[in-house]
Amino acid sequence: MTITAELVCWKCGASLQGLPLPLSRLAECPQCRAYQHACRLCRFYDPRLARRCREERAEEVRDPEAANFCDWFEPAVRNPAIQSDKTKRSRAAAESLFGDTSDQAVGADVDKARAALDALFKPDSKRDR
Repeated sequence: MTITAELVCWKCGASLQGLPLPLSRLAECPQCRAYQHACRLCRFYDPRLARRCREERAEEVRDPEAANFCDWFEPAVRNPAIQSDKTKRSRAAAESLFGDTSDQAVGADVDKARAALDALFKPDSKRDR
């Protein structure tokens, strides 16, 4: 069959480029050894659903990380470059709503808040006399 460069392991994100398609039931990630013919790599997998599968005709699988015999299994193509673009767009949208949320900006805000709090509760030498 064909070899794909777009598939990545559902568990560690390693490339599954060397694995032939269709994935065998016991196909493993070359890096973390996780089974790949599992619900977690399937395009129908949806953890928000009670059965965790959008394919209505599929039988329920108890462990979505275990190798299974599901006839409806289709590997989900997850391109890390596309996902990082989505992440960048999401971060930009959050920053436009809430301002800069980087660790340095948050640290500066914490320092300002601490200084204002210290100034508020600092003992007043005139009152203490």
